[in-house]
Amino acid sequence: MTTPPSTARSSATRPSSTLPSSTAPRPAPWVRTRLRAAPLATLLGAALAFVAVLLAAALPRAQDRGADQALRSFLERSAAGNTSLQVTAPSPGTGQSAQALDATLEKLLGPTGSTFRVDPDKTIHGARTTKRQELLNPELSRPSGLPPSMNLLHVRQAEAHVKLAEGKWPSSSPTAPAQAAPGETAPLQVVLSQKAAATLGARVGSVLKIAARVDGTPSVEVVGLYAVLDETDDFWTDNLGCLARACEHFYNESLAWDVDALVGTGDLDRMANWSRTAEDFWQLPVDVGRLRADRLDATRKDIASYIAGPTAATLARETGRARLHTTSWLPERLEEARARTQAAAPLAAIGPAGVGGVAFVVLCLAGALAADRRDAELRLLLARGGSRAAIVGRLLGEGAVTVFPAAAAATALAVLLLPTPRLAPALLSATAVALLALLAFPVRAAVLLTPARPAGRWRRPVAELLVLIATVAAVVEVRRRGVAPPGSDLDPLLIAAPLLLALCGGLLLARLQPVITGWLARAAGRSSGLVGFLGLARAARGSGATGRTGPSVLPMIALLLAITTGGFGAAVLQSVDSSRLGVARLTVGGDAAISAYGKSPLPAGLAKSAGELPGVRTSVPLWIDHDSSLHGTTVRSSQVTVVVADPAAYAELSRVLGCGSFDPALLATAGASAADAPVPALFSASLAGQAVQGGTYTVQPGDGGELKVRVAGTIDCTPAHPARDAATVVLPTGAATDLMGGADHPNRWLGIGDVDGDRLRALVRSKLPAPSGTPAPAPAPIPGSGSAAGPAPLDEPYPVSTSAEAVTALGSDPLQRSAQRLFWASMAGAAGFALLAVLLTLMRAVPERAALLARLRTMGLRRRQGVALILAETLPQTLAATLGGALVAAAAVALLGPAIDLSTLVGAHVPNGVRLTAGPVLTQALGLAALVAAAVFVEAATTGRRQITNELRAGDQR
Repeated sequence: MTTPPSTARSSATRPSSTLPSSTAPRPAPWVRTRLRAAPLATLLGAALAFVAVLLAAALPRAQDRGADQALRSFLERSAAGNTSLQVTAPSPGTGQSAQALDATLEKLLGPTGSTFRVDPDKTIHGARTTKRQELLNPELSRPSGLPPSMNLLHVRQAEAHVKLAEGKWPSSSPTAPAQAAPGETAPLQVVLSQKAAATLGARVGSVLKIAARVDGTPSVEVVGLYAVLDETDDFWTDNLGCLARACEHFYNESLAWDVDALVGTGDLDRMANWSRTAEDFWQLPVDVGRLRADRLDATRKDIASYIAGPTAATLARETGRARLHTTSWLPERLEEARARTQAAAPLAAIGPAGVGGVAFVVLCLAGALAADRRDAELRLLLARGGSRAAIVGRLLGEGAVTVFPAAAAATALAVLLLPTPRLAPALLSATAVALLALLAFPVRAAVLLTPARPAGRWRRPVAELLVLIATVAAVVEVRRRGVAPPGSDLDPLLIAAPLLLALCGGLLLARLQPVITGWLARAAGRSSGLVGFLGLARAARGSGATGRTGPSVLPMIALLLAITTGGFGAAVLQSVDSSRLGVARLTVGGDAAISAYGKSPLPAGLAKSAGELPGVRTSVPLWIDHDSSLHGTTVRSSQVTVVVADPAAYAELSRVLGCGSFDPALLATAGASAADAPVPALFSASLAGQAVQGGTYTVQPGDGGELKVRVAGTIDCTPAHPARDAATVVLPTGAATDLMGGADHPNRWLGIGDVDGDRLRALVRSKLPAPSGTPAPAPAPIPGSGSAAGPAPLDEPYPVSTSAEAVTALGSDPLQRSAQRLFWASMAGAAGFALLAVLLTLMRAVPERAALLARLRTMGLRRRQGVALILAETLPQTLAATLGGALVAAAAVALLGPAIDLSTLVGAHVPNGVRLTAGPVLTQALGLAALVAAAVFVEAATTGRRQITNELRAGDQR
C-alpha cells in the first residue's frame, strides 16, 4: 500500500520501532507483473485474438463486396432500358418549350439519391410523336411497294452524340411562314441520319409529304444530315427508335422502311400536328454502380413509389402534369437479383459458418488451457483471502490489455483492406469474437474456483440430447423446405445444419474414442513393446497437465468441424462443377462441335481430320435435319429432328453426356435388313410416349422423300439437340444415308475429349475453300443451342464451340466466383484454427510429457522411441477426427444434399441435389489429417529433445 508524503514526514520523528512499517514495499501492479511473467503466452494470446477478430471482421465485408459486385454485374448485363425509369406525359402542344422539358427533368431528379441515384450525365429527354406517318413522295425507296413511315423526335442530348455531315441544324426559332407556299403550312425542319437518308433516297432540301388533312398538317423539310458517332452507345440502343439508321418493318411479309427524324426547338409546339398526338419523355438511367445488395428491399420500395405511389403523386403535382406516367423493368430485375442472392447465400455461408465454429472451439480451448496452466496460482489466491469476483476481475484486466488492442488493430486492418459501405456487420462480428477471446479464460477460471457440488451425471446426457434434437429439427426442416426456401431470407438453423451434424459426430466420437483407444492399448499391452501401449494408454486417458478430458476433447471437435464443413462444401462445389460441365456438354453437343450453315455439308475431310486431333477420344460426324416430320397411326404429322450417325460412336457420345445408354446393335442391324424393311430408329422420350414400341412410322425430310422407320429403343435426350424434351429420331448410317438425300455428307461434327478450341478453329480455316471474292453467308444459329458458349463470330462460316468455353461462360457470374473464393478462404482459416487447436494441446502437455520421457530415458528409452511415443499419444485423436469427419461429411451430403438447389451457382437450371462422391470429402479429410500429423511430428522431433535435456539436468520442478 502506498504511504502519503505527509505521513512519511511525520513518521521520521517517531521511535525507531515504527521505522520498519514506513519502509514496507509497495504492492506490484498486477497486470504488468503477470504480463511480464509470461511474455510468450501474452504474445500468443494477442496473436490469436488478432487473427480471430481479423477473420470475423473480414468475412462479412467480403460477403458484402461479393454481393454488391454480383448485383451490379447482373444489372449491367441487362439492356440499358431495363435499368432506367421511363417517364412520359402528353405534350401540351401550344406553348411547348425546351425550358419546360428541362424544368420537369430537374423535378424528376429531386426524389432520387437516397437508395438509388440517377446518373444526370446519361439522362435522355425530349418529345416525340406517337404515330408514324406514311411518306407519299414517289421518289422514296419502296422495297415491296409499301411507302416508308416516319416519326419525329426532339432529343435534348442528340447533338452531343452525332456530327453534322451536311446542311445545317434545324432552326431554334419557329419556322418562318414565308417559307410556305400560299395556302399551305410551313414545313417542319428536320435532320436525318446519313444511313437513313441513303436508304430512303432522301437528301438535303427534300420535302417529305404525308396525306393531307383538313387541319393543314405540315410536311417536313430535310435541312441537314448527321453521322452517328458510335452506334453501340447506350444512347442509341432500345431508346430512340430509328434515329441512327432506317429500320425494317414487315407487314404481311412485305418489307417497308421506318425512319425517325430530329426536330429543332423552334418547331416543338407544332410536332403534335404531324401525327395529331405527341408526348414528352424522360429516360432516367439508374446508376447501377451505386446500388447495394443489402439495401435491395429499400431500393425496390423507393422505385415502386416512384413508379406508382406517393412519390409518383407528388411528382405529378409538382410538375403540373396530371398524366405523368412512369414505367420500368428495374423492379423485376431487382427481384431477380434478390432471388439469386437468396439462393446463393446459404451456399456462400457454409465456409464462414465452418470457420466460425472452429474458431469458437479454439478460443474456448485456449481459455481452458490457460486456466488449467494457472490452476494452482488461482487456487492459492483464493486460499489467501481473495474473492472469486476480484480474481476474475483481475483476469479480465489482463485480457483487456492484450485482446482489445489486437482486436482494434485487426478490425481497422479488415476495414482498410476490404472497403465497403456497410460497417455494422463487421463491427458486430469483431466485437463478438473479441468478447469471446476476452471472456474465455475468466469464465473458465470462475468455473474452476466455484465450490465443488455433487456430481450430476445427467447434465452431459441432457446437453447431448438437446444438441441431437436441434440437429434432427434442422435436418428435417432442410429436407422439407430446402436450404434456401424461395422468397425467404437466410435461416440460421438451416445454415447450421452441417455444423450441428458435425457437433453430434464430435460428441459421439468423444465417447467412443477413449473406449476404442483403450481396447487398442490393451491389445498393445499383450505385445513385448512398451511404446505403443504407453502412448495409447495416455491417449485413452486424455493428455494434459491435469488429465481432464475437456481440453483434450476440444481439439478433436475442432478437427471434426473443419473436416465436416470442408468436405460438405467441397462436395457442393464438386457438384456445381460437374453439373456445369454437364450443362455445357449438352449445350455444345459434346466437348467440341463444328456446325455448318443450314443444311450445307461440312468441307470434305473436315470431320475425319477433326477426329484425328490430339485429345479427341470419340469422333461423331452427324447429319441433322430440323425440318423433318413424322407420320404414323399413333403420331400425327409432327415436326421432328432427324439425326443420322454411326451407332457405336453415337452410343458412346450419348453415354458420356448422360442422355442414356443403348446397345449400338439395335441400330447396327439395319445393314443386314431387306431393302424395303423399315430402318430401326431411336425415339426421344417425349416422342416415344406417343409411339408404340416396334411400330412402323414414316419420316419425311424437309427437302422431300420419305423413309419408313420402326421404334427400336428410347433415349432420354440427344447430344445433337440440347433440349431434353425435343422430338428427335436417331437413325443409323447405311440404309438411312442411302434413302435420305444429303445424309451421306455430315453437316455437324461432335467430339468427346480434351479438345483445344483454337486448334480446332485453325483446322476449320485450313479446310475452307479459297476465297472467290464473294463473302461466305453468315452462319445460322444452332437451334436450341443457347448462348452459354457465346455467339459465334459473324465471319465464321463453320462455327466452332467447345464445352470448356461454355463452362467458362457459365462460371463467369461474380456471384459464383465470390461464393467459391469465400468458401476456400474460410476453409483455409478453419484448417489453420484446427491445426492451432492441436498445437495448443501439444504445447500444454509438453512439461508433463518431458518429465515422463526423461524418466523413461533413464530406463533406456531411445530418442526414436520417444518420438514414436509422442505420435502414439497424439495421433489417435487426429485419425479418429479424420475418419469421423469424413463419415459425418458424407452423412451431411446424403441428408442435406438432395434439398440444395445448385442452379444459381451452376449458371443454368439443373435438378436439385448434391452428389456424394468420395474425392472431395477424402481430399479435405486426408489433407487436414496430413497437415496435423506433420505438425505433430515436427513438434515432437524439435521440442522433445530440448525439454528432456532440461528435465534431466534440473529434475522435476513441479
